[in-house]
Amino acid sequence: MDEAKKMTINDRDVQVILGTLLRAGVVISMAFVLFGGVIYLVHNKGVITDYRVFKPELAKFSSIGAVINGLISFKGDAIVQFGILLLIFTPIARIIFSIFSFLLERDYLYVFICFIVLAIIAVSLSGGLAH
Repeated sequence: MDEAKKMTINDRDVQVILGTLLRAGVVISMAFVLFGGVIYLVHNKGVITDYRVFKPELAKFSSIGAVINGLISFKGDAIVQFGILLLIFTPIARIIFSIFSFLLERDYLYVFICFIVLAIIAVSLSGGLAH
């Protein structure tokens, strides 16, 4: 195979892709939060919940399944929660992309480190070890 035709990905390409991934994740999540906030205010006629007093019954979107069901039924608070989930998963997507880029570079030490970071995040998101 000719060297000029060989497709390679260099560090600059990886940095551009990672930067674009992070920017897109933040902008998309912000759009969901803004759109969900508008839908929430329209459905509730501008009445905003008083959050000075904790009411646990308001935590109706405490699982991803509940958020998806609320998203399908077009509930504003579920759309806001989905935008927040997108914001949380944006750095996780960055770590996953980093794993693939380090695999392409055959840098297995950094692949291993990324897997450790991903495992720590997964354990912490699932409630930790003291379950």
